[in-house]
Amino acid sequence: MASSPRYTDEHAKAGLDFPFPAIETWQNQFPAYEIIIDDPEITSVCPKTGLPDFGKIVIRYMPRERCLELKSLKEYLFSFRNLGIFQENIVNQVLVDIVKAADPVWAIVHGEFRPRGGIGTSVEARWPRPQV
Repeated sequence: MASSPRYTDEHAKAGLDFPFPAIETWQNQFPAYEIIIDDPEITSVCPKTGLPDFGKIVIRYMPRERCLELKSLKEYLFSFRNLGIFQENIVNQVLVDIVKAADPVWAIVHGEFRPRGGIGTSVEARWPRPQV
């Protein structure tokens, strides 16, 4: 007799339909350089257990015409605070939203999440997405 899965497709999609605040941008003045943004205290909750997740997000990107405005980015990242969402989805959602806001030449979002139950998670997503 098969048991029901602990984590469902609804858990996997949790948080992705949240109305995230817009990330503002400003006009870039220089070509071909890299920006690195570090948020050492991103928090969220597990969509199944409600237990808190703590992590660090590093955003690296090469701006094209627009740069990310840091105050609105901070408010955007703070919106994950009480959101039930998987860590992998946080990293990918941040990538999607910064690409939508700034249209960078390339971008990398790296999340390093503290251990819970003895297991830590490191997730990295890149734009443009690699061909698979």
